[in-house]
Amino acid sequence: MLVVCISYSQTTRKYSNEFMNIGVNAAAFGMANAVTASTADVNSGYWNPAGLVHLEDNQMSLMHASYFANIANYDYAAFAMPLDKQSAIAFSVIRFGVDDILNTTQLIDEQGNIDYNRISLFSTADYGMTFSYARRLPLKGLNFGVNAKVIRRIIGEFASSWGFGLDVGIQFESKSNWKFGVMARDITTTFNAWSIDEEQFATISDAVEGQNQELPETTELTLPKLQLGMGKQFVFHYDYTLLAEVNLNIRFAETNDIISSSFASATPALGLEFGYLDLVFVRAGVGNFQDVQQLDGTDNVGFQPNIGVGFKYKGIQLDYALTDIGDQSAALYSNVFSLTIDWSLFR
Repeated sequence: MLVVCISYSQTTRKYSNEFMNIGVNAAAFGMANAVTASTADVNSGYWNPAGLVHLEDNQMSLMHASYFANIANYDYAAFAMPLDKQSAIAFSVIRFGVDDILNTTQLIDEQGNIDYNRISLFSTADYGMTFSYARRLPLKGLNFGVNAKVIRRIIGEFASSWGFGLDVGIQFESKSNWKFGVMARDITTTFNAWSIDEEQFATISDAVEGQNQELPETTELTLPKLQLGMGKQFVFHYDYTLLAEVNLNIRFAETNDIISSSFASATPALGLEFGYLDLVFVRAGVGNFQDVQQLDGTDNVGFQPNIGVGFKYKGIQLDYALTDIGDQSAALYSNVFSLTIDWSLFR
C-alpha cells in the first residue's frame, strides 16, 4: 500500500526546496556545476546573476532532464535581456514533478475488502520562478546581481505552499583574466507557508491502522548556502580554449559532505571545458563529494563525475551532459539536454 507522507517543520532544515539546488543547463552539468565564476549567459540568472551583465543580446534557454528512471521530469526555461551596457534582467521558471502517482490510501473499503476501483492518481510538482537583475559596478571587472524567487509546491489535493527568497551574486575578473565568483543563496532563509487540506490529510493519516499522523506544522525555512568559484580561460593558438574552474559549495548545516562540522559543511567541484573555434565543446567535471555509509558500517567517499558535449553555431547552442558516469556516487545518472538561442540569430 502506498502511503503519502507530508512532513514539515517550523525550524530551519538541512534539506528544503532541494529541487532549486539541482542546477540548470547541460553545459554546466557537464562541468559538475562549477560555473559560479565563469557563467556569462542567460543561465546566469540561476548560477550567478552577476554574469548577466555579459549579455550582448537577448537570450532564451530551454532544458529537459529525466530523473529516477524517468519517474520524475525536470524542466527549465529562461529569458534574459540587457537593459543597457551596464545592466541586464532575466526571468526563469523551473518545474520538478512526478505525475500519475497511485493513491492507494482508499484501496481497502470499510468492510476490509480490496477494491482496485478506489485507486486514484495524483501529481506532485515543485515550481521555482526567479526574477534577476544585474549591474556593473564602478570598479572595473566587478559586477553584482540579485535574484527574487517565488516558490510554489503542490502535492496533489493534499497540500500546497508558497515561498519567497533572495539570492545575491558577485563576479570579479582581474586584469590577468582570472575570474572569481560568489553566490549566496537564500540569504534571508527562504520561507515556505503550507496550506494543508485537513479532510484529504485525514485519508492519509488513517491509511495505516495504528499509525495515525498528527497534522504537521505549516511553515518551513530554507537555510542559506554559499558557492565560491575561481577559474580562468586559457587560449592556445587562437583556435583552442580551455576553461577551468573550481568551486566550493557550502551549506550552513552538518551534512555528509567530506568537509563537515556542526556549523557548516562543504564539498568541492572541478569543471573543465575544451573548446574549438567557439564551435565545438567537450566538458568534464567532478563534484558532490560525500561520505557514504556502506552496508558493513564503514564510510567511503562517493563523488559524481560528469561529461558533456556542446555545439554552437550562429546563435544556437545545443548541449548534452551525462551525469554521474560510472555510478561513483549514491545519485543515479541522468541524461540532460539544453538549448540556448541568442537573438542575434534573427537579426
